[in-house]
Amino acid sequence: MKVLMINGSPHAEGNTYVALHEMEKIFADAGIETEIVQVGNQAVRGCIACGGCAKKGRCVFEDIVNETAPKFEECDGFVVGTPVYYASANATLVAFLDRLFYSTHFNKTMKVGAAVAAARRGGLSATFNELNKYFTITGMPIASSQYWNSIHGRTPGEAAGDEEGLQTMRTLARNMTFLMKSIALGKEAYGLPEKEDSVHTNFIR
Repeated sequence: MKVLMINGSPHAEGNTYVALHEMEKIFADAGIETEIVQVGNQAVRGCIACGGCAKKGRCVFEDIVNETAPKFEECDGFVVGTPVYYASANATLVAFLDRLFYSTHFNKTMKVGAAVAAARRGGLSATFNELNKYFTITGMPIASSQYWNSIHGRTPGEAAGDEEGLQTMRTLARNMTFLMKSIALGKEAYGLPEKEDSVHTNFIR
């Protein structure tokens, strides 16, 4: 099994990394492979709604989004970590996720997702909710922990002193491991849930 972890911070080893690395240790103990992709320090433009991905099968902009897409397709679990800026995720990460989720057309059903937010003080729950929407719109179950998936720290590495935050990350990784393994067994025994053709209803006709 494999978990793909997205670091949305511009700092490769800042507080977002502290949270992801704490999870990584639990995954390693369970024999689960992990990979961290550094996104927050990349130049990622937002989606321009050109519709080109529907024709090409990939985003028209050749950057880290298309590089990450095959890794996303093959993983069993997907963790997104971000620092909190103005009660929201890093704008670079949001641009990355918008294009990654919109331009990839493979079935994401039952791929387990988890969102992690790091901040000095506030805005964590708003950011947590923002990131979870990427999972719920694509049929991805969300792994939970003992608290909202957040960790506190201001200067790089300071989150290593947030004992409750670190415990939340470890619990999240254990719960995610259990969920991924349970889903794998369920797929083997019962397959994936039946899917209907999508119905798109416009508000204005």
